[in-house]
Amino acid sequence: MKISYNWLKQFLQIDWEASKAGELLTDLGLEVEGIETKESIKGSLKGIVVGEVLTCVQHPNADRLKITTVHIGQEQPLQIVCGASNVAAGQKVPVATIGTVLYVDKGDGFTIKKGKIRGEESHGMICAEDELGLGSSHDGILVLDASIEPGTLAAEVFNIEQDDVFEIGLTPNRADAMSHFGVARDLRAGLMQQDINLELISPSVSDFHVDERKLKIDVEVEDRDLAPRYSGISITDVVIKDAPEWIQNRLKAIGITPKNNIVDITNYVLHELGQPLHAFDALKIKGNKVLVKTLKPGTKFTTLDGVERVLDAEDIMICDAESNPLCLAGVFGGENSGVTENTTSVFLESAFFNPVSIRKSAKRHALNTDASFRFERGVDINMTKYALKRAALLIEEYAGGTLASDIMDFYPEKIEDFQVFLSYDNAYRLLGQEIPKETIKNILASLEIRINSETEGGLGLTIPSYRVDVQREADIIEEILRVYGYNNIEFSHKLNTSISFDTNKEVKIENIVANQLSSLGFNETMANSLTKSEYVALTDNLNEENNVEILNPLSSDLKVMRQSLLFSGLESVGYNINRKNSALKMYEFGKTYHKYNDTYQEDKHLTLFVTGNRTKDSWKIVSQNSDFFYVKGIVSSILERLGITNVKTTPTKSDVFSEGISLSLGKIKLVDFGVIKNSLLKEFGIKQEVLFADFNWDTILKLCGNKNVKVSDLPKFPAVKRDLALLLDKGKTFKEIYNLAFQSEKNLLKEVDLFDVYEGDKLPEGKKSYAVSFVLQDQNKTLEDKQIDKIMQKLQATFEKNLEAVLR
Repeated sequence: MKISYNWLKQFLQIDWEASKAGELLTDLGLEVEGIETKESIKGSLKGIVVGEVLTCVQHPNADRLKITTVHIGQEQPLQIVCGASNVAAGQKVPVATIGTVLYVDKGDGFTIKKGKIRGEESHGMICAEDELGLGSSHDGILVLDASIEPGTLAAEVFNIEQDDVFEIGLTPNRADAMSHFGVARDLRAGLMQQDINLELISPSVSDFHVDERKLKIDVEVEDRDLAPRYSGISITDVVIKDAPEWIQNRLKAIGITPKNNIVDITNYVLHELGQPLHAFDALKIKGNKVLVKTLKPGTKFTTLDGVERVLDAEDIMICDAESNPLCLAGVFGGENSGVTENTTSVFLESAFFNPVSIRKSAKRHALNTDASFRFERGVDINMTKYALKRAALLIEEYAGGTLASDIMDFYPEKIEDFQVFLSYDNAYRLLGQEIPKETIKNILASLEIRINSETEGGLGLTIPSYRVDVQREADIIEEILRVYGYNNIEFSHKLNTSISFDTNKEVKIENIVANQLSSLGFNETMANSLTKSEYVALTDNLNEENNVEILNPLSSDLKVMRQSLLFSGLESVGYNINRKNSALKMYEFGKTYHKYNDTYQEDKHLTLFVTGNRTKDSWKIVSQNSDFFYVKGIVSSILERLGITNVKTTPTKSDVFSEGISLSLGKIKLVDFGVIKNSLLKEFGIKQEVLFADFNWDTILKLCGNKNVKVSDLPKFPAVKRDLALLLDKGKTFKEIYNLAFQSEKNLLKEVDLFDVYEGDKLPEGKKSYAVSFVLQDQNKTLEDKQIDKIMQKLQATFEKNLEAVLR
């Protein structure tokens, strides 16, 4: 939410720097996430001065250009080449001097430089209205009042305003602070804690009176639960034009584009007081009657944005006497009832709608407006009539309107302010320390919480209607704490804790693997279980019909529960790579969610994502990219750590991999891993290889038991290492060599490793060379050369017989 500091100062005459006021607002719970300086005209017309055109002659080399001399208050006039058709001697004009930056279009602007135009020197630029940001006209240069002295700064001629705009991260419960007046009210309470007592200036509506009762529009509400209060007034003789500059500046500062005086005034009052308003073209309300009702489901309604929407039976609608829909109440206006340049009479609405109903309608139609944002959280029901008067007076003043009816105010059951009793003992307990009672009472007074009664043990309080979030004693204590200041609460230097031992087997196993991965340089991630429904279309492994959909999704990006951890992981990978963090090792324990007919299923998974270099660049370490075999080693080590051995390797059937394998125990699949295919990476803007492993964690938990650890003495006798270079058919694998070696020598052979593979022109067609090392060791004696040679000859013979290997 954007809050203008200049706007705040209309209610609270504070002279603090914006940064200091922002710190206090943050301490009060209205967290200021940033402060941006805004200018009503970008660049604030710096470098623009008023000049007098002394001479104006035709350019000798261009029919559409003229050469002027312009006096800007200096000793020598400037020669400026100008292409405007209306430039003439004797005019007072705005001149952009050398070095001035003009912001004609959105962007960084362009700098005025000394140059030659068709052979003639030009030392500046005579500006049009749009080139200065003062309007949209480019018909010619802007001609100023003849009485202005040459050399006068343009910023002194035009009303340039600079403003500091707070970006406040408003929590959903703080409906009272969704306006400049509400923020000013909070800021005043904080200042009072610092013994700075400033008056809170509220806009006056004392001049409100009906001019002539000539356009009465009746109001009827069919369901008072949906619209507990509805107010409206008719205003005739309005003239649609631009809003006054000061209103436009206020709206521009908070990012709202001005439209016309009526619409701008309703927006202004909304952001000033927090009460949404809506202006109807009164002549389009058939039967001079407004009905607040629901319509039949399936009714079609076209909103102001030109989109035809299908209404639900729960949507609150504003209709005319013939039940024609005019507005989706509290959310968005209708295309055929809004204010246009031809409007002469308006019906101004100010209401309190059921927050739950508005929230559902806004979500149902994917319409998030400033009005729905406030109605959803709960506006002040006692503000409707006051805000209506405030807007009506502004329309009367700046649109020439005539107040043509009494205020129609449907409010059958007045909602009384909420009563709460505050116990001092409970306050001290929750605050963590004892605060003087007078301080508590002063804080409550600054928050306009009225004290009805006082006893030795506490206070009887009345909560103002605009504090819809304060309903309990604990809420009152929270209010006291945030105004008193969290930083003012003393804290103990002693920490008390109780140590608990988690005996849950599943948690223990998860921690074992998490520690193992973290020690290998992995970082744990925790992604949102909600994701885009479109992701299932990226792989044939998932089906849209199995999506678990959210009834009221926050957005289209958080519409369904995830069927796979892959996509959220790729989002994280892409996010990091885009921020120059390209060497990643991440893991996540998380669940997937599937719907099968009328049943739902949750499955726990462990996923790994690896991309980029294995280690950081160093002068003494050669960088190596993470590859398939690196991830295979990690996957295998996890299974071995959990006591799962003798797994079978088969090609994976998952289409998310360009190359990958599955590890299984019998017919039970444990994990798929491999290189993610490029077409899938492209969907996430990833241009480097990413390796992915997906463990069926629920299955693994069932299989891993207590692993028996074997312990043996350190060998007393040395091991011997021998190598063989074997020429084999390309179809032969190292695994075949490995298995045959241990079948041939079961006692003394300890290790078999592949340390080199060669394929090239120097080998026969269809052949490859494996360099394999063998480690031999006897636990009882030192091996002799004869014994070693005999074993190696036996191994060679085995490979020649079974693999048709040739010793190189």
